[in-house]
Amino acid sequence: MALLPGRRDNDAVKILVLLALSALLGGCASIDYYLQSIGGQMDVWRRERPIDDWLADPGTQDALKHKLARVLEIRGFASRELQLPENGSYRRYADLQRPYVVWNVFAAEEFSLEPKQSCFLFAGCVGYRGYFSHDDAERYAAGLRAQGLDVYVGGVPAYSTLGWFNDPVLNTFVGYPDTELARIIFHELAHQLVYVKDDSVFNESFAVTVENEGVRRWLDAHGDPAKRAAFDAAQRRRHEFLALMERYRHRLGALYKSEAAEQEKRAGKRAAFDAMLAEYRALKAQWGGYAGYDAIVGEQPNNAALASVAIYTRFVPAFVALLDAEQRDLARFYAAVRDIGRLGKSERDARLHALAPATGNGNGPVAATPR
Repeated sequence: MALLPGRRDNDAVKILVLLALSALLGGCASIDYYLQSIGGQMDVWRRERPIDDWLADPGTQDALKHKLARVLEIRGFASRELQLPENGSYRRYADLQRPYVVWNVFAAEEFSLEPKQSCFLFAGCVGYRGYFSHDDAERYAAGLRAQGLDVYVGGVPAYSTLGWFNDPVLNTFVGYPDTELARIIFHELAHQLVYVKDDSVFNESFAVTVENEGVRRWLDAHGDPAKRAAFDAAQRRRHEFLALMERYRHRLGALYKSEAAEQEKRAGKRAAFDAMLAEYRALKAQWGGYAGYDAIVGEQPNNAALASVAIYTRFVPAFVALLDAEQRDLARFYAAVRDIGRLGKSERDARLHALAPATGNGNGPVAATPR
């Protein structure tokens, strides 16, 4: 996930203040939104310390020391083997004393699967708005619901400041299994490598592709049978979940574009989401009760929840095909991605659609994994 960017080390406060003031000059985010972003980012800075300091501190729990040492291994692998940026990111640690660093708010119209866009200085427009406070996120979400929009609020364990800041490791994800920990670090570093303004789907799909390839290479170098089996099981669950989401995106998209009356669309929408929820519960049973996607589906899924998944996955098959075309040479792959990123939006999308393999089920491509 990408958040609004900030500074190079010594000018943090100046540039953050300028960001807040410049909110008065344009963009759809309010001054209050920029101020909460500034306050949240500065709180992260206040809490972070170099990982080496945590490792040397006798008060640091052994379990945390073990995970932080593993982070440094993963961080070195990211730059050495995946050619991801070599900088100060993920070399410091902060305990935020909460389960997520930010909460993203996604919204969509009643009969649309396109997410409502939020626009920010420098970072451009994205299909969500992030808040460092869960209460702030819910207040914003309540306002959107009052406008008749479908809304989904999801907690996020990590975000990228696109290389303007040195992003720290956080308590919100440091305890994850090694493959998931590696996945997050590879994903967020990928945002520092390639970022196209005003195109969340391009950016997130690229980063998901990098994380997948990175984890596979990490397992080849450092995995054992148990880790690989756990990763393969997680990949199967992700594929099955995304296939479910894609089927209902296709079904609902066709309904919303139809000439049906609003009342008929409303009834069809309700029936589709009820059917999707039933299928999801059946999948959970096959997974032995695994509940990792409950937060997205919830008790009553909606357009915004579907949109949140699509942002991260829609073009993953295209990027995987491009990686294969470049013979899985990462330097060539990154160069090709940058070339596509320089195209205009319509030409860029057409290029990615041309790359994506057909699934043969009439529903379009299905991505390999979300974050």
